Amino acid sequence: MHAPEFFAELRLPFPSGTTVGTTYYATPIAGSPLRLQIGFTATQYRNAYGGLRLTVMHMERGKIDAVALSFADHGTFRRRQGQLHGRNMPDTFNITLASPGKPSWEGADFTGLRDAIERYAGIWFPGTWTASAPSRAASRSAHATPSPPAARSGARTR
Repeated sequence: MHAPEFFAELRLPFPSGTTVGTTYYATPIAGSPLRLQIGFTATQYRNAYGGLRLTVMHMERGKIDAVALSFADHGTFRRRQGQLHGRNMPDTFNITLASPGKPSWEGADFTGLRDAIERYAGIWFPGTWTASAPSRAASRSAHATPSPPAARSGARTR
């Protein structure tokens, strides 16, 4: 499956992050009892995955919160639509259908998925999403907010 390579392509910024088997684990805030666990969500097909499940775990209390992020909702495989692999299960990746020497998620665009992970991590682990792992959303140009009109004096002008 090559899960470490998959999570490396996501460019997750947690210095303590590691992949064990097919699951990514991180302690985003040093000394905190909260941990982040990211695993794949299965589909009805063998060896096929439809998204990621993010789980916040407390060392003593167990699971605190979880959210499933589907590849379909985040446009992860939209680019590869129309290819043989994409026609069969367009919003998944299947490790048995991969081309030799290529990852099973070939053609993936991780931008939307990565942005969703960033937003979720920002809720539970504020300030941990570092500038060392830039997001496409962060690079979008900012729009200037118009300043409020100057305060009017009591005199009327025409």
